[in-house]
Amino acid sequence: MTARALEANGIATVVIGSALDIVEHCGVPRYLHNDIPLGNPLGHPYNTDEQLDTVRQALSLLSSSAEPVVRKTAMKWHNGESWRGNYLKVDDSNREALKLAGVENRRRRREQIEKGEKR
Repeated sequence: MTARALEANGIATVVIGSALDIVEHCGVPRYLHNDIPLGNPLGHPYNTDEQLDTVRQALSLLSSSAEPVVRKTAMKWHNGESWRGNYLKVDDSNREALKLAGVENRRRRREQIEKGEKR
């Protein structure tokens, strides 16, 4: 809705995301789709080259498309398509592993913060 309102007032927009069905339903003017897990619209965390490439593609789409368009990037998630089957899956088969992964993720993040690293 925000993109449509901005466009109606003469401000060109491009939406970057990973929820194709939702964005197509909303009908945004320009959409750059990365087929990767939600929460990572520009690409893998800390992969600045990949993220900059996504922004470059979005700017190219913005400057080259006056009509509504959906463009899909060639980006692939680091473990291929297997993320789909496990995305948001929590049950007795993986509960303990997810808990341990969360503990490890928080430990790594604290370490990165202490080193002054940014996401």
